[in-house]
Amino acid sequence: MTTEVKTTVPGNIWKVLVKEGDSVKKDDALFIMEVMKTEVHHNSPVDGKVIQVNIHNDQEAVEPGTVAIIIE
Repeated sequence: MTTEVKTTVPGNIWKVLVKEGDSVKKDDALFIMEVMKTEVHHNSPVDGKVIQVNIHNDQEAVEPGTVAIIIE
């Protein structure tokens, strides 16, 4: 079963903290967005393995609901 981690707010991707193949635990930080000069952390909702990363560092104008990372 796969889990999609989506962006929750509009903003810029500041830093991606995982790559494909990484193992993650529930609540591990996956990426950080910059929203109006504030850091918004997005954490893993599940334990698993990152199978796809659809975002990159310094990516601008990301809409809410964008599938950023897929975990299996």
